[in-house]
Amino acid sequence: MPARLDHTIVHSRDRFAGARFLAELIGEPEPKPFGPFASLPLAGGVTLDYLDADGDIVPQHLAFLVSEEEFDGVFGRITERELPYWAGPERNGPQEINHNFGGRGVYIEDPDGHSLEFITHTYVIG
Repeated sequence: MPARLDHTIVHSRDRFAGARFLAELIGEPEPKPFGPFASLPLAGGVTLDYLDADGDIVPQHLAFLVSEEEFDGVFGRITERELPYWAGPERNGPQEINHNFGGRGVYIEDPDGHSLEFITHTYVIG
């Protein structure tokens, strides 16, 4: 069986605020406490475990594959909150979405500076 991602740790200044920010954008329930983590379950059994950082936070990039309908919901919540967004990962195309690989995509930053990407078509080639 090929390896599958089970969980990853996302450092945050406030684990519940960080996890809640993403949960609200993607329409998921409130994150749950799990030991030192604020745990946000995703599809396929993957969890994002937010952990309070002791020092500087190194920004991560997290990409989420969503349906067209889910993208509409996520993008609607982004625009309702008047969050800055970009078409590309280097903050190119401000206040634009992309249409790469026949889908739609958008990048935002969470309160801790992590880059969150939402796409409707995977960029994986091969």
